[in-house]
Amino acid sequence: MNGSVGGSNGREAVTAVWRIESARIVGALARYTGDFALAEDLAQEALAEALVNWPRDGVPRNPAGWLLTVGRRRAIDAFRRRAARDERYAVLARDLGEGGALSGGAPAGGNREDEDVLWDPDQIDDDVLALMFTSCHPVLSREARVALTLRVVGGLTSDEIARGFLVPTATVQARITRAKKTLGAARVPFAVPSAAERAERLGSVLSVIYLIFTEGSSASSGRELIRLDLAGEAQRLARVMARLMPEASEAHGLLALLELTAARFPARVGPDGEPVLLERQDRRRWDRAAIGRGRAALARAERTGRGLGAYGLQAAIAECHAVAGSVEETDWERIVVLYEALGRLAPSPVVDLNRAVAVSMARGPGAALPIVDGLVKAGALPGSHLLPSVRGELLRRLGRAEEARAELDAAVTLCGNERERAVLTRKLDELE
Repeated sequence: MNGSVGGSNGREAVTAVWRIESARIVGALARYTGDFALAEDLAQEALAEALVNWPRDGVPRNPAGWLLTVGRRRAIDAFRRRAARDERYAVLARDLGEGGALSGGAPAGGNREDEDVLWDPDQIDDDVLALMFTSCHPVLSREARVALTLRVVGGLTSDEIARGFLVPTATVQARITRAKKTLGAARVPFAVPSAAERAERLGSVLSVIYLIFTEGSSASSGRELIRLDLAGEAQRLARVMARLMPEASEAHGLLALLELTAARFPARVGPDGEPVLLERQDRRRWDRAAIGRGRAALARAERTGRGLGAYGLQAAIAECHAVAGSVEETDWERIVVLYEALGRLAPSPVVDLNRAVAVSMARGPGAALPIVDGLVKAGALPGSHLLPSVRGELLRRLGRAEEARAELDAAVTLCGNERERAVLTRKLDELE
């Protein structure tokens, strides 16, 4: 142990190592035990032990190896306790106990950590990939997939997840517990799915990452417009997927979309914390490195696939904004075409609403209003502030102030985010 680092630094080291290595540790333990739920519990026990030991004794030379070794030894203890009930566990406990890396060495308390645990890069990739597909298994609800992915792949605590989505910690903990029980009851194996099944379930994994990013980039409620922790975690998970599945076009398309969208974050919020609309953003503040990464990922998606998928098309739209010098110089006609393609590939009211905005920029508000009116007539997006806010803006531009006022007033009532509601209120005041 390196005893020179202790106290708060030791706790910070635990947090940093856990955030980086938790997926590998949980994945390795799941592979060793064959039990996803047990592996996550064992990893949490190792984390708790590190929070006690590292601030007191110092950070180990091989922190990830220390955590993995403690988790393995906890697994052996659990298997031995079950031995009287299940001979299979008894055999596995004996094999693990005699398997070289675990023989002799540190007691369960981890005072003499296994400093020589080696990480096989290929095995790590398989473990993390299996972890992603297991935590995003279709047998789980959407909320459970998000919570479990952030916990076991992202390394976030229940408190962090709860703060990100503005729900009680107990709710997050219940979702995670229920998710693990569901996976166990459904006998979902911890393994990298076959190529066919992987392609079939990839959409589930990517949709969870996209959902996390969406909540981070445009918070649905609360005081902050952008939750950088959630958005950043989604970007990290997207990079993991693009690396683990290099031939999956949509993995690169999603990464491109997230990078290009996040590039605008520095200019999207003013000094007072309120949103800055696209036409007023200082484009010099956009993150050019992120734009470069996003465009490279989009090019990879185009080379890898047979045409862009839904995430790739959205990334192509984001690229149009990224390369334009101003709102006026933006290729709005191309954006309209891309939204039309996206609407055919992944139809949704939100896509149609965004297409209407692009049409208004390319051809004027009069051309866009029928699209929005069609959504209103269809009863689309009930309870959302998006539809009345866009319709109100179009009506305002058309000079129909009274109708615009009614729409913006409805949008203010429906909007859950304080910062976004302030922008809508200001628009309403300007009409007055």
